[in-house]
Amino acid sequence: MSSSNFCKNCGTRLSRKGWRTGLRGAICDDCAKRPGVTTRSRSLIGVLLIVVGAFAFGRYLRPAPPPLIIQRAGNSPVADTPVDLNALVKDAGANQSLSATTAAAAETDDTVYLCGARTQKGTPCRRRVHVAGERCYQHKGRSAMVALEKLVIKPDAAKK
Repeated sequence: MSSSNFCKNCGTRLSRKGWRTGLRGAICDDCAKRPGVTTRSRSLIGVLLIVVGAFAFGRYLRPAPPPLIIQRAGNSPVADTPVDLNALVKDAGANQSLSATTAAAAETDDTVYLCGARTQKGTPCRRRVHVAGERCYQHKGRSAMVALEKLVIKPDAAKK
């Protein structure tokens, strides 16, 4: 490690004594006592060390989070036994065609209606609602533009 023999601020000859001279750099004792760039950086580093130390100490003293407790009602339909995922995967492969037919049957049983309220464009709203005469979230309180019979989506038309 090379070191200079003269002070970079005033040019006086440096006498190296001890290990602290390596920390100070190429400045003499007189220049090190003057306020300047090196003292600013030292104070900044000192403040930074205090902040990091306080943050680490606060994290160390922080209590552990409480355990996650999920409570259910006494009449909950969920079983208390753990679920066997391997058995579910095997059963899903065998019952895949059965579940597809039941899902299609469930869709056909539900009657769906259109909102039918006048939009800003002047056309009837085409959003789906579940109850006849009900409006979508944007058109609550408005009346329909068309007759109630035209707002029903027939199950056969939904499949096409």
